Amino acid sequence: MLIPFGMTPDTEVAAGVIGYPVRHSLSPAICQAAFDELGLDWIYAAFEVAPGEAAQALDDMRSRGMAGLSVTMPHKADVAAAVDELSDAAAVLGVVNCVGRDGDRLIGHNTDGAGFCDALRASGVELAGVGCAVLGAGGAARAVVAELARRGAAEVAVIARRPEPAASAAALAGSAGTVASPADVGQYRLVVNATPVGMAETEGAGNLPLDPDLLHPQQHVAELVYNPLHTPLLAECQRRGVPASTGVGMLVHQAAHAVRIWTGAEPPVDAMTEAATAALNRR
Repeated sequence: MLIPFGMTPDTEVAAGVIGYPVRHSLSPAICQAAFDELGLDWIYAAFEVAPGEAAQALDDMRSRGMAGLSVTMPHKADVAAAVDELSDAAAVLGVVNCVGRDGDRLIGHNTDGAGFCDALRASGVELAGVGCAVLGAGGAARAVVAELARRGAAEVAVIARRPEPAASAAALAGSAGTVASPADVGQYRLVVNATPVGMAETEGAGNLPLDPDLLHPQQHVAELVYNPLHTPLLAECQRRGVPASTGVGMLVHQAAHAVRIWTGAEPPVDAMTEAATAALNRR
């Protein structure tokens, strides 16, 4: 049974996030801010769901009459296998980060790539016809690669430690996808860090995912790491005069897509960004 943190088991929850662990999730702060700003009497909660229990969580979502769920690790692939239908993006990637309803049917979505590109667009970064380098070949990188190609990027080069995952991720971009080496970073207008390097409380927290000497002011660097808010990579960009964006943009805009799916309303991105930033600053 889905039991929300800090609430009684019978609390009426409209939407929530499932993961294991899930206490660190910023989704409750971000999505609750959206519901409040929209004037909805909705509660968003976090549910810790053990590995292997994602399908049961979806059954509980149905029985509770919930509007939707956000999905984080380790459940993204299991949820993709358990929903009634997948959106195009989720079907291509094979993973789900958001579940919505269509009557009694549960629809699995993946909003990561669209959220990332929407955040860049909101920052005035053009994608059509642009050469892009994506560092990493994991789930976030794959979502970004696929969406960059869909948004018309001229080239989407994947740079990763192992050649097989790099080639697999690059294939998601179709004819625009290529595999590149770390030394090639300076050739691309957009550089995306989709690795965990620089993330707080990890082994590589103080490290950089690339050689900063390859960066220059004609580029834009997009960081997907959002904790800490200002990573070592972003510090290097500031020092060198390289335009850059934090990981909060993708975090908020992927959640904005989820809010739109669940409510049918236009999400209040400013209020969601303020809530995310405040929550990060408290850590």
